[in-house]
Amino acid sequence: MSIHDYDCRTFSGEPFNLRALRGQVLLIVNVASQCGFTSQLRDLEHLYLRYRDRGFTLLGFPCNQFARQSPESALDFCRFAEQHYGVSFQIMEKIKVNGSDAHPLFVELKRQAPGLLGIGMIKWNFTKFLVGRDGRVIRRFSPHDGELVLREALEKALDEA
Repeated sequence: MSIHDYDCRTFSGEPFNLRALRGQVLLIVNVASQCGFTSQLRDLEHLYLRYRDRGFTLLGFPCNQFARQSPESALDFCRFAEQHYGVSFQIMEKIKVNGSDAHPLFVELKRQAPGLLGIGMIKWNFTKFLVGRDGRVIRRFSPHDGELVLREALEKALDEA
């Protein structure tokens, strides 16, 4: 299946049409407000601003599954991200990324890019999935992968027709 075939919602609970993003390069990230990687929100915003005019969209999904590092609502996370990191990319609904009640979108992301040793489980906040214009995962990035690593892969994906 294409990533575009899944249903999701914005931070305010409104339906979000992933199908409308066909032809865009996507970066989908599970985010948290109280994590050692939270400052990556600033770097993600830089990437978004730099490449959005080339057909790039970034979606951040708050997740509280890792050491309860995002206890607030999705709306409060959105306010936090805007206030502290200037985030303007789309913040989505609060979800689970692992377990029997994992969001179907993340189940598919993990299926297409299972990670090290084929283990599908997401191990921490700020795991990133780069999705091509065709809705297929190009690459999975660890929480440690920063802006420079992402930029190289993103530019390559954006240059593909």
